[in-house]
Amino acid sequence: VQLVESGGGLVQAGGSLRLSCAASRNIFSLNTMGWYRQAPGNERELVARFIPSISNTNYADSVKGRFTLSRDIAKNTVYLQMNSLKPEDTAVYYCQANYIWSDYWGQGTQVTVSS
Repeated sequence: VQLVESGGGLVQAGGSLRLSCAASRNIFSLNTMGWYRQAPGNERELVARFIPSISNTNYADSVKGRFTLSRDIAKNTVYLQMNSLKPEDTAVYYCQANYIWSDYWGQGTQVTVSS
């Protein structure tokens, strides 16, 4: 599975950004598809994940109410709309997909939130 990310950048606290991730396979052929992030010195953590088999989306507690994961099935693309951004959201964001129990990752995109 190939994942191509776009979006990210520098934004002030309280601002918004949208990330996109296009997959080389139909989303509903995947076990999961979503976003993780990794800040310097920290482990990679789940941000939001869509589970196609049950049409359910999970969010990290730290982003609930601020981030929204959506999808365009025809484009095999998921989006992460990030609102009310905080400096602690600064990280490299990675698109992730699980297919036949293997994880696939995008190249990562930097999100920097200035205070």
